[in-house]
Amino acid sequence: MSVSVTAAPRVVESFADCAPSALSNLSAEALYQLAVSRGEGEIARGGPLVVKTGEHTGRSAKDKFIVRSPEVEDKIWWDANQSMSAEAFDRLHADMLAYASERELLSQNLRGGADRDYAINVRVFTEYAWHSLFIQHLLVRPPMDERSVEPDFTIVDLPGFEADPSVHGCRTKTVIAVDFARRLILIAGTSYAGEMKKSVFTILNFLLPEQRIMPMHCSVNVGRQDDAAIFFGLSGTGKTTLSADPNRTLIGDDEHGWGPNGLFNFEGGCYAKMIRLSEYAEPEIYATTKRFGTVLENVVMDPLTRELDLDDATLAENSRGAYPIHYIPNADPDGRTGHPNNIIMLTCDAFGVMPPIARLTRDQAMYMFLSGYTAKVAGTEKGLGNEPQATFSTCFGAPFMPRHPSEYGELLGALIDDHGVSCWLVNTGWTGGPYGVGSRMPIKETRALLSAALDGSLNAAPMTKDPFFDFDVPTAVPGVDDAILNPRNTWSDPDAYDAQASKLAAMFVENFKIFNAYVSGGVRAAGPVAK
Repeated sequence: MSVSVTAAPRVVESFADCAPSALSNLSAEALYQLAVSRGEGEIARGGPLVVKTGEHTGRSAKDKFIVRSPEVEDKIWWDANQSMSAEAFDRLHADMLAYASERELLSQNLRGGADRDYAINVRVFTEYAWHSLFIQHLLVRPPMDERSVEPDFTIVDLPGFEADPSVHGCRTKTVIAVDFARRLILIAGTSYAGEMKKSVFTILNFLLPEQRIMPMHCSVNVGRQDDAAIFFGLSGTGKTTLSADPNRTLIGDDEHGWGPNGLFNFEGGCYAKMIRLSEYAEPEIYATTKRFGTVLENVVMDPLTRELDLDDATLAENSRGAYPIHYIPNADPDGRTGHPNNIIMLTCDAFGVMPPIARLTRDQAMYMFLSGYTAKVAGTEKGLGNEPQATFSTCFGAPFMPRHPSEYGELLGALIDDHGVSCWLVNTGWTGGPYGVGSRMPIKETRALLSAALDGSLNAAPMTKDPFFDFDVPTAVPGVDDAILNPRNTWSDPDAYDAQASKLAAMFVENFKIFNAYVSGGVRAAGPVAK
């Protein structure tokens, strides 16, 4: 008589129990092999790994929660951050651990921050091999002999686990739960890898201000004269494109800190938008799409020839490429530089109102930083109509800012004063009319104006005051068509421009009301005037 034996379920007490040492800190080559063998991705012509993220092709900002605890209760900006109870987090943790116990997870021991004085050690557990490769690219890779250091924070990323709002205190099956007290972040129900890197950014945005370090959603590059520049901007405004300048050294394309030692990258790689990427306009980034190691999310590939079609948005408008920073030829692998000479605030103004470049006073820079303006256009997100939609994301990164914006604004203002930094607003959006009427700002002109700002020559250019925003706008710049400098002159109907500019100015004023009680009179007065 035969006897059937049912194996006892594996008992695990931590996610580390689900991650065998053989799947820890794997190389890119090993992760490629594992991802392909598991059916997670395919290799395109030239070598990049092409993956699909399914339902989620971008961040799920409304599904992010911070756990309430006595340690953080008075430090979090709860008006803009959703809360989760400790009890709900415990249930989520237990259920995700039970899910992980039936799988083999991969782990990476990495670091957030190139300046070791302010860096954090992060251990990332992933369900997917390509997620492990992604986060290996995007964070700083310590030497192998430092990989055994105990982590300051742990991130667990399980796309296959679906949360239950009635049990886990969340909104949908997707959840990003941040527990600062337990130094643990749980991500579930989404295959979009960017949630992992933004979780590290959220951690640093919480920790660093207490050390008087300014965390920033920005790119950074530096010229031959050690003239560093910061590029603030929301997604799609050109941070990655404009900082990848062949005449300047790239420090990083997305997240940085600014402290006593100067500027430092939080990351070890880049995460660039791929849709309609131009080999002519962005040759350094384009070249990464032909390299082994690059992870391409939601980029369309011919199944037979394995050729990429970067113009095809069938899978996503927000198609992305993740690659190590050394794939950009003139990038600095050290990820550090001195204090900046210039701050550039990028906006993609789909209303066609903003000039291609304007000089800001310190108070105007503070106003623009707290406003965090850009505009979305039809086709980039579900639910957008035919008209441009103004977007105000404070500090150019509201979803990642646990603290009140005034804390970050005060830090920025102090640093601008301490180091005498010049500040500029650059519009990478529309000219000659709003989206649908005008045309996109020529990147050649944008680069020429940026070069003049960064080398200091633009400070000597003749300027005029913008009638609505009161910042200085150059009237003549060598090598740039004068006709493009004054946005009103580019419209066929100046009265229509005035109406549009007044409308946008009113949006700024209305949005800024939430900050009026937290800023000086000078900053309040630095805003636009609706006429």
